[in-house]
Amino acid sequence: MNRKKNHDHHEHADAMPTEPAVPATPPAATAATPASQPPPAPTPEPVPPAPASSPIEAELAACKDRHLRLQADFDNFRKRQTRDREDYARRSTEALMLELLPVLDHLELALSNAPNKADPLATGVRMVADQFLSALARFDLKPFPSAGERFDPARHEAVSELASADVPAHHVLHQLRGGYMLGGRLLRPAQVIISGGPAKPAVPEAPVCDAAEEKNEDK
Repeated sequence: MNRKKNHDHHEHADAMPTEPAVPATPPAATAATPASQPPPAPTPEPVPPAPASSPIEAELAACKDRHLRLQADFDNFRKRQTRDREDYARRSTEALMLELLPVLDHLELALSNAPNKADPLATGVRMVADQFLSALARFDLKPFPSAGERFDPARHEAVSELASADVPAHHVLHQLRGGYMLGGRLLRPAQVIISGGPAKPAVPEAPVCDAAEEKNEDK
């Protein structure tokens, strides 16, 4: 009998309708973000400082600076040495030419005083003088003419002045010693006699009377 009651109780429980489940209420939001507000900008990260140059880089920069300075000093030294060599060669050539020019002057003097220009001896001296002048010309030695030229203190050395009706005043009348240029520079000035122009007429002097004659005339 008890089994029957239990069976009926189970059937009755199965026949009872089941209540619907109530949905759970979602938790309330603590703070709502407005839709119109933009999101905050990200904070920029701090830039780390540039690393200091290492001792090797500093030493390399110092070596480059010393190298540039040494190269500039060497270029200046090379230019100075080249200029000194050129000056020494020029001074040596000038000294040698000044020692040889008197020989050429004596040859020219012998030819100018030769009584017969067609004499074989005078011809031989002329050939020697021409050959000697050609040898000096290979070192850029050149004579310059002076006779008839206007007197130039930078190239001529006046020895005296003579009157001349043919040569204008302040012009070279005679050349006593030739002048020469070496490499475009004056090596030796020419010794010349300049013209003073036509001679001025002599002014007649007034007659001088003796004191005795004057006394006689007074008496």
